[in-house]
Amino acid sequence: MTSSASRSGWYTLGFLVFAALVADQVSKYAVERYTSPGTIRVLVPGLLNLVHTSNPGVAFGLFADSSNPLLAPVLIVFSVAVIALLAWLLVSGRAGGRLAQCGLALILGGASGNVLDRVLHRSVTDFIDFYIGSHHWYTFNIADSAIVVGAGLVILELFRDWRHPNQERA
Repeated sequence: MTSSASRSGWYTLGFLVFAALVADQVSKYAVERYTSPGTIRVLVPGLLNLVHTSNPGVAFGLFADSSNPLLAPVLIVFSVAVIALLAWLLVSGRAGGRLAQCGLALILGGASGNVLDRVLHRSVTDFIDFYIGSHHWYTFNIADSAIVVGAGLVILELFRDWRHPNQERA
């Protein structure tokens, strides 16, 4: 890869990290500023609500009811360790191909958004309530979406490479 192509790749990855982090923080700020906790607004009937919630636990509401005072600091330390690992994978060139690199950049941006919430508020603001009929997914946010899309890109690259084990990447 040429120097300008390499620089372009770094700009793309940096942009993905930054875009995920900024989109997450701006959307959370808007929800926190313009709605009260517990607010429910129907955006698309039968499909999508805006619900202002706060999650002191981890993904899918795990440990949300915990009264353990060490939960927030432990989650922050764990999150910072994951962020450091993702950054190291990207910087050291161990992140795999282009899809995996973009995926890890999205995961890094999303994880950074959620850890920033934990540091500032000791919980994460969630507001996207996607549902079909009476089945509701767990309420989530833009950072969670970036993490899921990023993980999907990493998995997609793994499947792509798995199907072609004898071909080297260009």
